[in-house]
Amino acid sequence: MIAWYTTNAVVLQATMTTLLLALSIQLPLRMGVFSFAGVGCFGIGGYTAAILYAKFDVDTWTAVALGTLLAGICCYLLGLVIHKLSGLYLGMATVAFTLIIAVVATNGGTLTGGASGIFGALGGITNLHVFLLLALVIAGLAISEYGRFGRKIDTVREDPELASALGINVARYRKLVFLASGLLGGLAGAVTTLLRSTITPAEINFHMVVMALTVIIIGGSSSWLGALIGAIVITWLPTVLSFVADWEAIIYGFLVALAAIFLPSGVLGLAKNLIHRWQSRRRPTPPAPAAENTPDGEPGSPEMKRSLATTQGGTS
Repeated sequence: MIAWYTTNAVVLQATMTTLLLALSIQLPLRMGVFSFAGVGCFGIGGYTAAILYAKFDVDTWTAVALGTLLAGICCYLLGLVIHKLSGLYLGMATVAFTLIIAVVATNGGTLTGGASGIFGALGGITNLHVFLLLALVIAGLAISEYGRFGRKIDTVREDPELASALGINVARYRKLVFLASGLLGGLAGAVTTLLRSTITPAEINFHMVVMALTVIIIGGSSSWLGALIGAIVITWLPTVLSFVADWEAIIYGFLVALAAIFLPSGVLGLAKNLIHRWQSRRRPTPPAPAAENTPDGEPGSPEMKRSLATTQGGTS
């Protein structure tokens, strides 16, 4: 077991950081907000943590906390401006936000390292630290999926007008989800950067948006569990397909396309449907109601009822 962990430590690390980033996209989608701002916040958190740690000698966890907080604030301010948008318009606005962060990082001069980025920001973060952080995040998201709060989120996603009629402040929920998405994206960026010791503008680009969205499509957007499934598939699939060498990218794209076409609810949605069908088959069929078995001429028999009805109709 220890040998396996040592061999796959980098892949496990990538799985956890990819999941953190994917959760910053999955959470807004669960509320019906088509936002990719979490990817831009990944860059804000990563650059902030790297600058503080490498250039101002701030300790690891203070740099992570400040990077996460700044990313959350920036995303919340973005939400105040664009929360009334919806659908593709909202998606494009958040993609533009991510691209703007990449441009700012590229033109940041010595502070951001320009196109080369920042190197040497290796903080004191281990895989165990990332696992504990991820466990706390997942625990909070899992709680939000059940109970009264979970039903409110589902209502906001499925029918905003009904949610407003029920007294739910839809605008406030959407603004707060931008804050939560920014915090998750910033945390992912700060932790990833101080784990790998480097960050460049090339990492904060449209390909990262595609990767995060692919994780959600494969796993499913209805729960954090779907993001976990997608992160495992996306991270480990290149390792599994390494034997095909030059065909790896083609097979990878083919599998992702098949998942998007035939698994619209993701692997998690397929699993839930199969479990529901299995439970339905095991559920016993209720017996058919027995016909009344009373002798003819007694008060409960059909003939007597028709006779009484005819008599009452004639006397009325």
